[in-house]
Amino acid sequence: MVTLSMKWFFKYFFKTLRLIIGPIILFVDKVTTPRGIKRPEDEQQKIDKEVSNLTLYQFQTCPFCIKVKRHNKRLSLKIETRDAQHNQTYRKELLQGGGEVKVPCLRIVDDKGNDSWMYESDEIMKYLQDRFAA
Repeated sequence: MVTLSMKWFFKYFFKTLRLIIGPIILFVDKVTTPRGIKRPEDEQQKIDKEVSNLTLYQFQTCPFCIKVKRHNKRLSLKIETRDAQHNQTYRKELLQGGGEVKVPCLRIVDDKGNDSWMYESDEIMKYLQDRFAA
């Protein structure tokens, strides 16, 4: 049985670990950012318009979120990102719309204004690859 003091230890241990590792993850991501696809200007503008119906809910230091954002960069997709960890409004949107606070989550709004929520990083990347790859 886990005692109260053990719960306290694990809670603060992992919180401290995230505080130490988070900046390292962000630094490595920043210095190793992939290059994007170069498209003709008119084609890129068309894709920018299409991705305006997409929103990526994420936590800044979540490895799976970083994986999806790097994939977006490779595909030169300018998808709006929303930090559901530090912004309570975005967190509530994620919970109400998608049903759970789990990231990464891609919100897809179709032409009729209906939205769907995609949660798994590999599924998100496959969807974006199939839809926007050159």
